[in-house]
Amino acid sequence: MPVVGLALNKVLVEKHGPAKGKIQVNNNVVLKDVEKSDISVGSAKQGALKFHFEFTAKYEPKLADMLLVGFLTFVEKPEVATQILDQWKKEKKVPKDVMSAVLNTIFSRCNVEALLLSREVNLPPPIPLPKIQLK
Repeated sequence: MPVVGLALNKVLVEKHGPAKGKIQVNNNVVLKDVEKSDISVGSAKQGALKFHFEFTAKYEPKLADMLLVGFLTFVEKPEVATQILDQWKKEKKVPKDVMSAVLNTIFSRCNVEALLLSREVNLPPPIPLPKIQLK
């Protein structure tokens, strides 16, 4: 499944107070909708699906909230894309392999954005960063 893009439509960071004590960050992605989309590749139109999502990072206890809303676009064979879309319309589910690829891509891209946003508003990073230990 080739992902051809991820776009953000809304970015919201709200800080409720100064960082103090033990802080826990909970990240989550929710798929809101799946729709068919045609994209142009050269002079030809290619069938694609758009996965609309919301990524949230909640800093507890009630320190801050981040919300990233957007969509991920990927190209799939037309018959497979139709099956995925039909299953979404009927059950609000997609096949596990597709869901895994979509969520992993969204998480990796949105965590990078959340990391940059956390720096801008002076919050701890929303993901654990590697630490160097000298021996």
